[in-house]
Amino acid sequence: MLDGLIAAVRAGESRTLVVRGERGVGKTALLDYLLGAASDVRVVQAAGVESEMELAFAALHQLCVPMLDRLARLPAPQREALEVVFGRGGGAAPDRFLVGLATLGLVSEVTSDRPLLCVVDDAQWLDQASARTLGFVARRLRAEPVGLVFAAREPRSELLGLPALEVEGLRNRDAHALLGSVVRFLPDERVRERIVAETRGNPLALLELPRGLTATQLAGGFGLGAQPLSGRIEKSFLQRLGDLPEDTGRLLLIAAAEPVGDPVLLWRAAERLGVGVAARAAAETEGLLAIGERVTFRHPLVRSAVYRAASAEDRRGTHLALAEVTDPELDPDRRAWHLATAAMGPDEEIAVLLERSAGRAQARGGVAAAAAFLQRSVTLTRDPVRRVDRALAAAQASLQAGAFDTAMGLLATAEAGSLDELQRARVDLLRGQIVFASGLGSDAAPLLLKAARRLEALDLDLAREAYLDAWGAAVFAGRGGSSALLEVCRAATALPPPAQRPRPVDVLLDGLTRLITDGRTAAAPILRRAASAFSGGDASIEERLRWGWLATAAGYVMWDNDATRAFCARQIQLARDAGALEGLPLYLVALGVATAGSGDFAAAALLITEVDEVTAATGAHIPPFAELLLLSLRGREPEASALIVATLRHAADTGQQVAVTEAQRAAAILYNGLGRYEEAMAAAQQASWDPFDLYPSMWSLPELVEAAARCGRPELAREAFERLARTTRPAATDFGRGIEARSRALVSEGEEADGLYREAIELLRRTEMRPESARAHLLYGEWLRREGRRLEARVQLRTAHEMLVAIGMEAFSERARRELAATGEKVRKRNTETRDDLTAQEEQIASLAREGLSNPEIGERLFISHRTVEWHLRKVFTKLGISSRRELRTALPDGWRMAAPA
Repeated sequence: MLDGLIAAVRAGESRTLVVRGERGVGKTALLDYLLGAASDVRVVQAAGVESEMELAFAALHQLCVPMLDRLARLPAPQREALEVVFGRGGGAAPDRFLVGLATLGLVSEVTSDRPLLCVVDDAQWLDQASARTLGFVARRLRAEPVGLVFAAREPRSELLGLPALEVEGLRNRDAHALLGSVVRFLPDERVRERIVAETRGNPLALLELPRGLTATQLAGGFGLGAQPLSGRIEKSFLQRLGDLPEDTGRLLLIAAAEPVGDPVLLWRAAERLGVGVAARAAAETEGLLAIGERVTFRHPLVRSAVYRAASAEDRRGTHLALAEVTDPELDPDRRAWHLATAAMGPDEEIAVLLERSAGRAQARGGVAAAAAFLQRSVTLTRDPVRRVDRALAAAQASLQAGAFDTAMGLLATAEAGSLDELQRARVDLLRGQIVFASGLGSDAAPLLLKAARRLEALDLDLAREAYLDAWGAAVFAGRGGSSALLEVCRAATALPPPAQRPRPVDVLLDGLTRLITDGRTAAAPILRRAASAFSGGDASIEERLRWGWLATAAGYVMWDNDATRAFCARQIQLARDAGALEGLPLYLVALGVATAGSGDFAAAALLITEVDEVTAATGAHIPPFAELLLLSLRGREPEASALIVATLRHAADTGQQVAVTEAQRAAAILYNGLGRYEEAMAAAQQASWDPFDLYPSMWSLPELVEAAARCGRPELAREAFERLARTTRPAATDFGRGIEARSRALVSEGEEADGLYREAIELLRRTEMRPESARAHLLYGEWLRREGRRLEARVQLRTAHEMLVAIGMEAFSERARRELAATGEKVRKRNTETRDDLTAQEEQIASLAREGLSNPEIGERLFISHRTVEWHLRKVFTKLGISSRRELRTALPDGWRMAAPA
């Protein structure tokens, strides 16, 4: 397999492999074999170090240092991201996915000369930031001549799912041969069999277990014991260590405690501890340590055996010596870590150094490392007041790192101290944020509400932000948060006005709370100001990134799909520019919903594909709102029904009430298109549960009006219309007024209904909402046919049918065809499904290239390298029979995928 991997890389292909197996099974030996076979390619190496797991990007730095001469070739955002994480430049902490894309770009650039092999040993000890970045790169390699090989006992979660080679113990015959090569005097075959069986053919165990045991012990099997294999291997190393000179043992301990493998640091610390050069010879003679350009142990178990066997006093002395010889200017963070490990008790000076290291780690994007430094600073703090502040800071960093249990434990540490009122409020706020981040929305709102109330007397600005967080948590909780939402809004409305000019976040909170307490008429002008502030330049980038999703919700509430679509597009660009890619899937989904609602199904399908790309890269879990709407509008019953059922099942497991509402709304649209009105009515009733008629419940009301009217339930239809009108009238948008007129026509008769249908068609014609406009023509045509006005009905139904077919709304277009047939006009049934040789990703790349994006720009958007983009475009050109990007506009004219399936 390794020979095949290096051959593929030489041939210009990408390969990724995780070599996995227990301790001592031979993973490192296999990597050595691979390195020997790769003499004609460029090789870079890194190794995970247990004591470095808290230092962000430590392993990535090892791997990338030999490649940094190509850094200048990267696009500026990518170059700056790596400069920040490697401490070569200043700036805000880059998003971790931008770091991943930059690393992918750097690897791709290096291959311009010759193929590249990246080898990472002991991957189980990678720091989290490096593991995430390298896992990202491994999944995005496509057309680069790169081999990325990891060796790990048990791969970290970031590497799961990658191609793997399971290395198992030797076969029985080979195991006996290896054992016989080191122990030639075993007379008892049963003991030999026992050794092979208990080691399960593990080569290192077979070599190391017999060391230090007498022939009698081996012959009778009395020295084998019954401890686990890894413990037995480690014990064999410990037995060998016990026979070494004291200086040699001390040198090994220095090497075990020094994570970088720097021989200069090793000898400086050895000199400080009085260890002579002779100790090196003994360590190397025993085959335990090699000192060259780097200090390496024969096996990771030697490191762990040495370190764990040392007394606490010896470990502290070793770390102190390493701290004293580590340059405080060049490497202050490792120095602080050594000092902290050497500390015998609370030490304020070291705690301060750890705080500073946490700040630097945070600036490099190492949130997990920042949390680790802050946690250690808490343990070294004696002063009760400072201990509380540091525990809260550590809890905040742990929350950002996604370590929710650790964050909760640190809150408990803070609460054990003497807290002032502001600190108690911060504890409440953090607890609420942790609970909400954990996905327990119904529990989060009361906690955030409690924090906001405490903050009112302490910090009004922070209190308003807490109330806005609580509003979002309550809305996300759905039915379970209705009472909490009302309570949040009443409390927030009672706050005194800001002393100075209201911030955009204040305006947004005011608009959203009044929406619940005073109704849409009172809230509408405030929400418009908030939307303007967030879409313009008034809101800061931090405000837009943190609360932009609530500003998007405000646009939906105001029945302004066109403005929402534009706002989402700007938010997506902002997230990309800022490198804040974790929020990107949410905005892509929102834009996908707005785009599908406008009838641009081709663009919506591309956005859904992009959501898949981003969520695959980020690990985000976003309900498929856009895909639900797109499939229901298309009328694709099997696919839509399957996705609706899957979404409802997942929402039931996770408590995502918003996903339930979206799925039921999609079902109502699907069944109205299919003419199955009883099912549409049932789904719409479940979707429109919200007493406050917020999105998406309120957008289900038109479906309920239509279904109830068709089912002969006029009272239910009128009740739904009255609720709908209370949402559309304050909005005063053409979209809202058009939907209101169309729905009112369904519960009206005679000339009034006729005028309302015409009004709806005119209002919706002014918007981008082509599906709703086409449905207005359809409903008007159906009403005219039932009124006996066949010729007029044909005009409306023909218009509806042509629009629905052009958009790709198969179920609704079939409904229009049947109605036309009922007027006596024959219409050939049309199949909107077309075949296309382009894959979804090729289609997406072709579309972006057609828009004029360069290969690097496309790569940044889709989380692939520019070489992979080039590879896909070559395939696109071949399939389309063209030879350049200029010909894409001719080969793919406007509307080229309008009627194609998603």
